[in-house]
Amino acid sequence: MAQIKTIAFIGLGIMGTPIAANLMKAGFELHVWARRREKAEALLTAGAKWHGSAASAAHAADAVITMLGEPKDVESVWLGTDGLIGAARSGAFLIDMTTSSPSLAARLHEEGARRGLRVLDSPVTGGRAGAENAKLALFVGGEKDDFDACASVWSAVSARASYMGKAGSGQAAKAANQIAVAGVLSGVCESLAYARAAGLDLNKLFPLLCAGSAKSSQLEKIGAKILAGDDTPSFFVRYLAKDLRIGVGEAASLGLTLEVARDALANLDELTARGMGELGTQALVHHYEKKA
Repeated sequence: MAQIKTIAFIGLGIMGTPIAANLMKAGFELHVWARRREKAEALLTAGAKWHGSAASAAHAADAVITMLGEPKDVESVWLGTDGLIGAARSGAFLIDMTTSSPSLAARLHEEGARRGLRVLDSPVTGGRAGAENAKLALFVGGEKDDFDACASVWSAVSARASYMGKAGSGQAAKAANQIAVAGVLSGVCESLAYARAAGLDLNKLFPLLCAGSAKSSQLEKIGAKILAGDDTPSFFVRYLAKDLRIGVGEAASLGLTLEVARDALANLDELTARGMGELGTQALVHHYEKKA
């Protein structure tokens, strides 16, 4: 089986750039394209090769990785004019790390297979810190042999990569993850909003919450930012809303109603409508603290 030596990376945002940097650190030759070249400058300085289009980058590589914003972006970049599926070399691996829909992932796999491409859906969790430190967790769907063949890619960017099943299974697993995240996030924000309104000293309360049965990584990370009044994003409000929209929609197709996820989605949408979509998800606390 051919070894992956060259990777094209499309999507140099808050997560994509550090993931791409870690691939270079692991020894992969990196090919990049971005709508704004300045987003790639740090990678280019480190030795990445610039291309004039996503299609050109894809054609130069053994594997192509995308980390985009929304399913519509994935559909456009993969299947649109000069799309990746048409540009990639036969036998290449195409890996989508975007949090997207299971149905689109299955469609991309089917379209890719017809062209001799090995398509995997591999959304990630772990936030910006996980991306920077190569400590992400990956949910991967597709063919098991293709998952195994990409072991060197997974090890370069993650602490754990798990094969979840057929195409689309990675995206379904990520949806489950985001549903859980939104529930805990909502609970943390409600708790701290209530405590502040009740006149409690959050600096005294917070260590107790972290030491007791309420303890969670979301509480520790998000709660600390709320106490500091820090809305800086490691993950955007609008992106979590997008992820939950996928999860709630998928659940509905399965005959399920997810009340907590649905309410969290409505609250995140309300924040976005107030101009807070680019803030970190900890900004959800502002929904609960708004004046009636």
